[in-house]
Amino acid sequence: MLNRRLCTLLLSAVALFPLASRAQYAHTQGEQVIGRDGKPLLLRGTNLGNWMVPEGYMWQFGGHVQSSREIEALVAELIGPERSKTFWQQWRDNYVTQSDIHLIHQAGFNSIRVPMHYRFFQSDDAEGFRLLDRLVKWSRAEGIYLVLDMHAAPGGQTGTNIDDSDGYPWLFTDQSSQQQLLDTWQRIARHYRNEPVILGYDLLNEPIPTYPKLHGLNPLLEPLYKRTAAVIRKEDKHHILILGGAQWDNNFDVFGPPFDSNVIYEWHKYKVLVPDQNLVQRYVDFRTKNHVPIWLGESGENKDEWLATFRTVLEKNNIGWAFWPYKKLANPTAVETVTPPADWPNIVAYAKLPNGVGLTSERLKDRPEQEVIDRAFAQLIENIKLSHCTTNLGYVRALLPETTLTSAANQ
Repeated sequence: MLNRRLCTLLLSAVALFPLASRAQYAHTQGEQVIGRDGKPLLLRGTNLGNWMVPEGYMWQFGGHVQSSREIEALVAELIGPERSKTFWQQWRDNYVTQSDIHLIHQAGFNSIRVPMHYRFFQSDDAEGFRLLDRLVKWSRAEGIYLVLDMHAAPGGQTGTNIDDSDGYPWLFTDQSSQQQLLDTWQRIARHYRNEPVILGYDLLNEPIPTYPKLHGLNPLLEPLYKRTAAVIRKEDKHHILILGGAQWDNNFDVFGPPFDSNVIYEWHKYKVLVPDQNLVQRYVDFRTKNHVPIWLGESGENKDEWLATFRTVLEKNNIGWAFWPYKKLANPTAVETVTPPADWPNIVAYAKLPNGVGLTSERLKDRPEQEVIDRAFAQLIENIKLSHCTTNLGYVRALLPETTLTSAANQ
């Protein structure tokens, strides 16, 4: 009799273990995200854009230099291969620091979406893990969740500047790129499988643009998500999987019934004149139909009044959010503004010149003097440090009206 009771107790403990294990991590429950404290969690976050995946518009470069590789090529052209390596190391070490994460928490955000470039995670000791490990440590101290976002995937999921690709979304048809994506996510999941600060894995940022010629790729998106989820689940049973729709994350028609019990569906929205209920209703309907959480992973690039209106609509509908971006050069539509170096207009003017090896002689006529170039890039590294940035309180208050942050908080 005693043995039978003991066996019953052991079986009950085994049955309850997965629930106890899941409770240590943020997870989904029906239409809600549940935090580590077991309570419903409304995500209120910012995006670390321009850190691992630089974008030309945030450098004021206009249309000629947009992707990470184009920016890197320009930097190498201007300061040389060896010094550009040092520059980028300093960029990644200074753009996001412990002080930045403290300010994000102090402002009132509870989460951070981290755009990643796959090339920083191609080995177990790659630079991306060094950067993220520091970020995890700082975020743990501040009580902030992290979402790991595959912003630039192998082969490219958009074919545009934001994924640093070759100009076409080869990820969906190139088998080697797909395998590299699976290997990268498996490596990341293995590294962070026991880290509760990580809220989840955002498998692909804004896959498949709105361009009509690319809509034929839509049926390939969810099968790739399923393959990616399978390799992640081999390593990590805990963390939430986050799935963005096609056409810049907005088209949920590509999805069948949820294929994982711990998943969020993500959408993005920019450049809308009136952010009202009509804007969110189709996503709310999707949530109700499939009994899953939805999340606005990106929005912003707009006036404070617009942000406040949209944030109100989102929270009225119990939709968590992460606005874009945290830090930006010479623009107040972010938490922090970086002041351009005094010589930066010279760099911008050069970046906007027609490019190509065949145009070298013409470009040299307008190339800034080397001392001007060197001074501009040295000053940029200083100016991206939080102590030299300007906090945009109007922006912060539009998203977090209860914030206690002051303009002197980053001094």
